[in-house]
Amino acid sequence: MFDRPGSGERAILIHVDIHDESRREHLGEFRELAASAGAESIAEFTSSCQKPNAKLFVGSGKAEEIKAFIEANGIELVLFNHALSPSQERNLEATFKCRVLDRTGLILDIFAQRARSFEGKLQVELAQLKHLSTRLIRGWTHLERQKGGIGLRGPGETQLETDRRLLAQRIKQINRRLEKVRSQRQQGRQSRKKAETPTIALVGYTNAGKSTLFNALTQSGVYVQDQLFATLDPTFRKLKLDDASSVILADTVGFIRHLPHDLVDAFRSTLLETKEADLLLHVIDAADDNRLHNIEQVNQVLADIGAEEVPQIQVMNKIDLLDLDPWVDRDELGEVKRSWLSAEKNRGLDLLKEVLLERFRQDLIQGEICLTPAQSRLRALLFKLGAIKSERNDELGNSLINLSISRRDLNQLVSRESLDLDLLFTDKSLATVVQRP
Repeated sequence: MFDRPGSGERAILIHVDIHDESRREHLGEFRELAASAGAESIAEFTSSCQKPNAKLFVGSGKAEEIKAFIEANGIELVLFNHALSPSQERNLEATFKCRVLDRTGLILDIFAQRARSFEGKLQVELAQLKHLSTRLIRGWTHLERQKGGIGLRGPGETQLETDRRLLAQRIKQINRRLEKVRSQRQQGRQSRKKAETPTIALVGYTNAGKSTLFNALTQSGVYVQDQLFATLDPTFRKLKLDDASSVILADTVGFIRHLPHDLVDAFRSTLLETKEADLLLHVIDAADDNRLHNIEQVNQVLADIGAEEVPQIQVMNKIDLLDLDPWVDRDELGEVKRSWLSAEKNRGLDLLKEVLLERFRQDLIQGEICLTPAQSRLRALLFKLGAIKSERNDELGNSLINLSISRRDLNQLVSRESLDLDLLFTDKSLATVVQRP
């Protein structure tokens, strides 16, 4: 399922401007999809219609025009910017005498190329197999059942049933493996909840700049490329907002118009990271003329996975292309609704971090504690947290530590190490809480 040609395939792009808005696609985005898949676009054919042709999707005249071009130019692949039915795909391949791929198949192919993790590859294969299961017959048209009595039946149906059974077995096997991965993901989510560390998920239309923003905020090296679906596998990093406050930032897969349902189902465990987040940063390409439409599509996918109720802040990215300065929009209650920045140019990131700090700020506990030599484990844990500002020893060999720690981290330590908080500080009057506004 994952073998790919070593070089770009010669392809032509077919785009039909359908009058029904719910089925309309964008030609510019289609070009990007084809390029992301590695296709060498030789030509484009466009037409307009009220309703697609039931047999060939395009009209018979347009089909003959496309067929003549294919034969004259040695075209290997025909890409449609629309979802084709199995029968339409089969009829088109019989007419053009070459492979035909619809929008869904094209997106599946891109996902197959981008998948890196074991889970990602399983999810893509599952989506591909579900898509393929509806199109099995096109490979066995030469083995169709012959009409007649005993001895006159062809092997076609037998072969199809065998293929369907093998597909069903493989789908069950992948689902079992993914169930184990989902269980591990659930354990990870529970661990983060137990640690009381807020999770922020980056969501948005594909190629809006989520991974660039993720790298800029966390100083990470997540793969970034100016292409659709550069990120498939979610990545998590800890983002420190100040001495006491930190969050977990998650980079997730991008969305697109009419994202195939098989992909949404296959990536449901991955998308659950979005549903379980404490906050969504909806990254938007501010320079994209279709940004309002893209926002609508992202919110639709969020609704499909049950994440529409998760609090959301819009991040208007790529303001450098509009020659704008960073700023923050607030509503009438003072709540932040939108942050304008350029992740690539590192402009406006401080404003965004202030917005996050405003929402997830933790109380800071400061004071002096006394640890005996037997409490070296606790001392090591405090060093690991970066909570020790200074340290000195008394005449008994005890460590007198000047501490600065978030209330959350302190409460976790007290619970984990079974400490008495009243006895921990040398002088309760020195233990102060830096109140957060």
